[in-house]
Amino acid sequence: MTATESPLKSAEWLLAHLNDPQVRVLDCRYALTDPLLGRIAYLEGHIPGAIYADLETDLSGPVRPDGAGGRHPLPDPATLAAWLGRVGIGNDSVVVAYDDPRGGQGFYATRAWWLLRWLGHQQVYVLDGGWPAFLAAGGQPSTAEPKFAPTTFRPDVQMDMVATAEDVAGRDAHTLLIDARAPNRYRGEVEPLDRKAGHIPGAVNREWAGALDESGHWREAQAQAARLKAGDAPTITYCGSGVSATPNLLARELAGVPLGPQNRLYAGSWSDWISDDARPVATGEEPGSRKP
Repeated sequence: MTATESPLKSAEWLLAHLNDPQVRVLDCRYALTDPLLGRIAYLEGHIPGAIYADLETDLSGPVRPDGAGGRHPLPDPATLAAWLGRVGIGNDSVVVAYDDPRGGQGFYATRAWWLLRWLGHQQVYVLDGGWPAFLAAGGQPSTAEPKFAPTTFRPDVQMDMVATAEDVAGRDAHTLLIDARAPNRYRGEVEPLDRKAGHIPGAVNREWAGALDESGHWREAQAQAARLKAGDAPTITYCGSGVSATPNLLARELAGVPLGPQNRLYAGSWSDWISDDARPVATGEEPGSRKP
């Protein structure tokens, strides 16, 4: 992917290139509340040739007993690269990841997109509108599981895309820390997944779902920039476990700031932050805001 190329592909583009030998499709459908939902949906019907990518087993590493690294730790780069090679994805592959943005499930494909970019793979994209857009464009589902010849994927890990808890705690005044979770989780009013509620002190709240419009398509660059309100500031984005933060990272790239030092993911996110009880926790509205 070039610096000016969009990280998105349309359903029409995918339909036109579905049989290209270098194209690989990742079905990333999943639900945090029902881990089998995505696999079942895949078996019932998926984009022809799509490989199923499971959030827990393929797109995350093992959870540590002490909680460090969060609920969905980054996979070991060599392990992820080996899986990619086994399913037929190599360094010359053009990868398109999709999920189903209906019902608040639109952040799994961006997790896959971010991970491949982290491994240095530039030719990876997210299907704009996901599974519904493919069907609306006339795509026909398949139930056949593809068997691509294994290949080799050589990772070139981009560590400047990642922020640690130490980076977050030691960030300077010019770095904007963005919390991508729902506002009620940010404020600490509810916490359905983690043992502590609230947010990292100093973070602002930009819910990931705002990156998509009502149809599940990505908003244009100007709308993303206006929503994120980051300007030229370097940003670190987090969520609960490094998954739903990734739409904001793609949104920032759409707005002209590529992944890297100016647009980083705190991979462990909130679930990693609270694994150390010495780290501070804030609740309530974001800094400087006033309730109506």
